[in-house]
Amino acid sequence: MKTGIHPETYRLVAFKDMSNDQVFITRSCANTKETIVVDGVEYPVVKLEISNTSHPFYTGKMKLVDTAGRVDKFYQRYAKKK
Repeated sequence: MKTGIHPETYRLVAFKDMSNDQVFITRSCANTKETIVVDGVEYPVVKLEISNTSHPFYTGKMKLVDTAGRVDKFYQRYAKKK
């Protein structure tokens, strides 16, 4: 491998799927401000809207993930036009 091309802040980070609260831990250099405790160990946490544990391609189930309220806003605008 080439030397000097890898980041210095490479560490264990917890990634949390917000749609189903699934947490997985892997190495990453993602910057985070929040932490989470998993099995008694504190990790920096990156919150994800969707991951392989909730994506319809991997689960085989269609599921509407709307964390920002975009679908409700669309229905409200559509109802006003009727």
